[in-house]
Amino acid sequence: MNVLDTGFVKGFMNMCEAGFNMGWHERNGGNLSYRIKEEEIAEIKDMLSDGEWRDIGTCVPLLSGEYFLVTGSGRFFSNVKTNPEETIGIIKIDETGERYKTVWGLKGSRPTSELPTHLMNHEVKKKVTNGAHRVIYHAHTTNIIALTFVLPLEDSVFTHKLWEMATECPVVFPDGVGVVKWMVPGGRDIAEATMEKMKEYDLAVWAHHGMFASGPDFDTTFGLMHTAEKSAEILVKVMSVNSPMIQTITDEDLIKLAGEFGVTLNEKFIRKDGNPSGSSRNGD
Repeated sequence: MNVLDTGFVKGFMNMCEAGFNMGWHERNGGNLSYRIKEEEIAEIKDMLSDGEWRDIGTCVPLLSGEYFLVTGSGRFFSNVKTNPEETIGIIKIDETGERYKTVWGLKGSRPTSELPTHLMNHEVKKKVTNGAHRVIYHAHTTNIIALTFVLPLEDSVFTHKLWEMATECPVVFPDGVGVVKWMVPGGRDIAEATMEKMKEYDLAVWAHHGMFASGPDFDTTFGLMHTAEKSAEILVKVMSVNSPMIQTITDEDLIKLAGEFGVTLNEKFIRKDGNPSGSSRNGD
């Protein structure tokens, strides 16, 4: 079997193409990583090479010995479909969790510059989900970015607004979303700030930059980000009308919705007194 014929590589490439088609990956924007299953690696073990060990820039001992499929630094999502071996690749983490080596792909490149952020958050999500989560995705989602210029950078505000704008949102992310203030991407500060959010949420807003999502598979993770971004698009359009909302999905409605779909909403984002759990520009 060729590496490119495996289901997980095809799924990875499809997600890259879908994100580019959404307009979330201009130039070399965004990055994606997948923690590969043991049985998936076993299928292609004979086709992997032995690369040079390089420092990760952080220590992720819980991921020691694991393999990841990642996008490349400076590579474009638009080229993944036509030039996969140059734009994506498989890396292995050493037994200390401090180094990696490329064992397939990434010809002429290295893993995304945000590899430390990805791996640190993979480690957190592996721990808090008992290994269920395997995908970490960062994209430049236009409408979420727009909202970070006009809404308070608070978990409560973004969660409630997104829940309120689309019926699917409280079902898709009942725990809410976290918000990380603007930081230089690729650095340890943003990695650690995102880790704190990922202990509680599967989705984090990066102020003026986009979103960072985690999930068990490609469809779920992409769907999570797509749902939040669609809700943000609705909110941007509502706000642009420059008129107060005269009706909305109430908190009572949200609670009923959660009951019907068998999910538990994060209660700290439910309004206890009928007032918003955070300030807003929208007059409600």
